[in-house]
Amino acid sequence: MLKKAMIGALIVGAAQLAVIAPAAATETKDVSWFLAPTEVEPGGEIYAETKAAMGGCGPATPVTSPGFAAPLQWTIGGNWGKTAGYGKVGKTPGKYTATFTCSDGTKTSRTFTIIGTPPTTKPPTTKPPTSTKPQKPAKSTTAKPKPKPQVAVKPVGAPQTGGGAFGPMGWEW
Repeated sequence: MLKKAMIGALIVGAAQLAVIAPAAATETKDVSWFLAPTEVEPGGEIYAETKAAMGGCGPATPVTSPGFAAPLQWTIGGNWGKTAGYGKVGKTPGKYTATFTCSDGTKTSRTFTIIGTPPTTKPPTTKPPTSTKPQKPAKSTTAKPKPKPQVAVKPVGAPQTGGGAFGPMGWEW
């Protein structure tokens, strides 16, 4: 009975694999890598990392983006085929795409945002003040409260005055 159940399970598994395998072959391969942080201050630093042994790839090119001040170079290595690097983003707010090519020819990309208000096409105008005469500060009409006199507190005994057994000369021989 157990033998028949095992054979049936193998047949069902093989049938599922025959249906799923062609569908998986048509999907595009996405490389495991990341950019951090995904929201960056203008002129801020961004970090990219991939691990070839964990679904990533060995990069063949630096990471490029119109939002970068310069291409992000891969300068850090490590275990599991780790390749990483730091770069600077530009100063113009907006949403950008960063892209690089793997050593096997696969191109991959991620998005990030330079936060802030995007620039307008026309800068806002400000009007100068109409009066050039300096303004005098307004006088305060509230009176300052007088401080209360401090009450003298007299210590009661040796622990309050510091003359206890643990003082420098407290040990009497």
